[in-house]
Amino acid sequence: MPQGLDPEDFKDYSALGLGWSIVATLVICIVGGVLLDQVLDTSPLLTLIGVALGLMSAGYLLYELTLIGRKDHESGPIGRRLESRGQRRQQRGGNSTDNRVQ
Repeated sequence: MPQGLDPEDFKDYSALGLGWSIVATLVICIVGGVLLDQVLDTSPLLTLIGVALGLMSAGYLLYELTLIGRKDHESGPIGRRLESRGQRRQQRGGNSTDNRVQ
């Protein structure tokens, strides 16, 4: 069996990765705001800034997620980078460190 991902599998993994990025962005921004509020005693100012920043970042990542695999729109910068990485992997024919069960 050939190693590596075919393009359709890669789109699924890209979407999964961007989905986790959305969650991580929200958690990091909100927790960072709460921790900075505790250290600097500015409660709730930095928490609210963290929430706003997290929502804006997550919104952008959600937008990128909707563009993956669409033929009528060009992917954003994150999607293009993920697609080019998948194409390079496909051209190499997979790699020897593939841990998937064959």
